[in-house]
Amino acid sequence: MGSVISQNQRMTDITTIHLGQFTDEHANEIAGELEKLGISWWYKQPGYFSRIWERGTRLFVDQERIEEAKEVARRVLGAVTDPTE
Repeated sequence: MGSVISQNQRMTDITTIHLGQFTDEHANEIAGELEKLGISWWYKQPGYFSRIWERGTRLFVDQERIEEAKEVARRVLGAVTDPTE
């Protein structure tokens, strides 16, 4: 899994916001869907020691497209409620 920034954008042009914390598998699937939609994103996985108390992968997305990203997360998780809240 990696982060994706559009070739037409620089990282300084984007403000990201926390989408949520997901299992590694769900985060990977969500990231794939975000890429298909051209939504810039990045991730943060816990470090060696913090894996003891921190589970999963945190995803961050372009703040301007947060609503689309939330819908992607809902769809991937099959959730009726918002899994990012």
